[in-house]
Amino acid sequence: MNIKIILAVVVIIAALVFGAVSFVETNVEYTDFREAEGASNKVQVKGTWVQDRETKFDAETSQFTFYMMDDFGKEVQVVYDGAKPNNFEIADAIVVKGKFHDGAFFAENILTKCPSKYEGGPEAVQKTL
Repeated sequence: MNIKIILAVVVIIAALVFGAVSFVETNVEYTDFREAEGASNKVQVKGTWVQDRETKFDAETSQFTFYMMDDFGKEVQVVYDGAKPNNFEIADAIVVKGKFHDGAFFAENILTKCPSKYEGGPEAVQKTL
């Protein structure tokens, strides 16, 4: 066989493997904290910030820690290597993506879901009438 054909086949196989691995890495399932504790891969958990528990940012380690409650009421400490996300205090919901380790959830990403400025309460609707 021609060396160019062999090289082309190797490149195509490598691209397919890379694409499959990338897809698996980005395809992270939603779960709750109870199931996340037993998961060996990265997961996403949706919940809310527990405001009456300790929330802090350690400037020396650049670590932000807080407590989050999932949709089933389980509270867990979340550790994130990075600064507190924008709009964290006003978020309706928080989604953390990561893994459990030593009893805490170590987040690689934090997404805050804030209330829409286009959704008003009864007072806002009353003002438009």
